[in-house]
Amino acid sequence: MKEFELKYGCNPNQKPSKIYMEDGSELPIEILCGRPGYINFLDAFNSWQLVKELKEALGLPAVTSFKHVSPTSAAVGIKLSEKLKKACFVDDVPGLDDSPLACAYARARGTDRMCSFGDWVALSDVCDVTTANLIKREVSDGVIAPGYEPEALEILKSKRKGNYNIVKIDPSYVPAPIERKQVFGITFEQGRNNFEINEELLSNVVTASKDMPKSAVRDLIIALITLKYTQSNSVCYAVDGQAIGVGAGQQSRIHCTRLAGDKANTWFLRQHDKVLALPFKDTLGRPDRDNVIDGYINGNEEDVTADGNWQKYFTEQPAPLTQEEKQAYLASLDGVALGSDAFFPFSDNIERAKKSGVKYIAEPGGSIRDDLVIECADKYGMTMAFTRMRLFHH
Repeated sequence: MKEFELKYGCNPNQKPSKIYMEDGSELPIEILCGRPGYINFLDAFNSWQLVKELKEALGLPAVTSFKHVSPTSAAVGIKLSEKLKKACFVDDVPGLDDSPLACAYARARGTDRMCSFGDWVALSDVCDVTTANLIKREVSDGVIAPGYEPEALEILKSKRKGNYNIVKIDPSYVPAPIERKQVFGITFEQGRNNFEINEELLSNVVTASKDMPKSAVRDLIIALITLKYTQSNSVCYAVDGQAIGVGAGQQSRIHCTRLAGDKANTWFLRQHDKVLALPFKDTLGRPDRDNVIDGYINGNEEDVTADGNWQKYFTEQPAPLTQEEKQAYLASLDGVALGSDAFFPFSDNIERAKKSGVKYIAEPGGSIRDDLVIECADKYGMTMAFTRMRLFHH
């Protein structure tokens, strides 16, 4: 297939629309089911690059959940604790521990479930049956992978009344070193960002603390590779083999750090005993539970525990999660890694990071206030490396 006609572009009025290889060669994909759209393919090709790089960097199966050309999370195939399984709604899945790919999917999809609603999924490895069964029961637009086990493919084909978007990509495909795009009829050209993110990138530690265990190296690499495919400005918190908070596309870096930190806090609080014990009605589906949990934790549009509200969601009225309880629980969060796609211009980013348990930081450095940022990190005993590499993505 040398080109594929799309229904429309970013919006229904943007026609005609298609994808094709500029040199006239065959597309490196097969569409096994469905009819992916313009934004689907933007998500698919960006997300595939992310998981491919994670697998190459860490040697573990990797999965990302993408939405509007940025990851909601990315994770590698590490087993989940029983609490995390319950928080991610996968405690009922048989054989989960036997599939590293399914574990990576459970982590990536379970991190920020509200943002992952209607996502695009990328798998670094051939999709197995356990992973397919997990994907089948979530609201999702499509999946890209280097292959699918026959039974797994049939499971996915049954999703969305047979219209689920399933794309197979050639894992050996290497794009041209120069990339181009048009904006307002003007062509932009640049060299592809083929910079390799690895452990060596973290060798320039600038803080008094030099402690950086292998788990921190792994998590910083996950954060940085995630940022490489996140719309800038962006900041990413990671721990235990997964990105737990991504702040994307903000004009101010402190806003990125706050947004990502708030998401990291919500991920952590989902594992609070009071959240795990919420007495949901059996008729309440997972997406609705996600909304209620977010309201319960963050006190958003309605008090879900109030009279007149709780009856819609629960079999009995739950006690609220108090601010004091949240603060006490979050105080136990530690060992979190934080990556930034550009330097921190002020120490307020470090102050905010501390509130979400950050211990390890990787950022390019190069600000005229680097000394103040380092001083703040030293105040909290953090370990910070300057990568000297910006990771903007647009």
